[in-house]
Amino acid sequence: MKWLIASDIHGSAYYCKKMLEAFESEKADKLLLLGDILYHGPRNDLPREYAPKEVIAMLNPLKDRILCVRGNCDTEVDQMVLDFAILADYAVMAAGERMIYITHGHKFNNSALPAMTSKDILLHGHTHVPVCEKFDTHTYINPGSTSIPKENSPHSYMTFDGEKMLWKDIETGEIYKEYVI
Repeated sequence: MKWLIASDIHGSAYYCKKMLEAFESEKADKLLLLGDILYHGPRNDLPREYAPKEVIAMLNPLKDRILCVRGNCDTEVDQMVLDFAILADYAVMAAGERMIYITHGHKFNNSALPAMTSKDILLHGHTHVPVCEKFDTHTYINPGSTSIPKENSPHSYMTFDGEKMLWKDIETGEIYKEYVI
């Protein structure tokens, strides 16, 4: 099964459309969203083509193919308009002998780890910076941001096929980072 993993859309209709074009061209089975779907947040500038209602209309038809965790900008009001669950603080996925702990990053992160082993992966967004870093306690992976990247990183997403994670530029589809599980 192939997953497309994205984070921090922040209501950008432009980058949501780009992400969904990538989802289709990648022939991914599932879309894993790491939170901050509709609202841009008080610390961020408005993203390109900020239009939360358009994002809702694009994502709701895919409700059966989306797994999402709650971001710090996601609220109960957002859940009222989205047809897929967005309010879980985390999800867990098995990848061989590893556990992938999926969260947004504002509650569980490298400074506030969930129960993990050194083989496990902490996957979160929130920082808007793509990362793959190995620690003694776990591996930390972040796909970056779909709409508001930081630290000169590209607008990005990741794919995961059960063995390999690939970071890709959302504008070009070019791979710029790889991690083998």
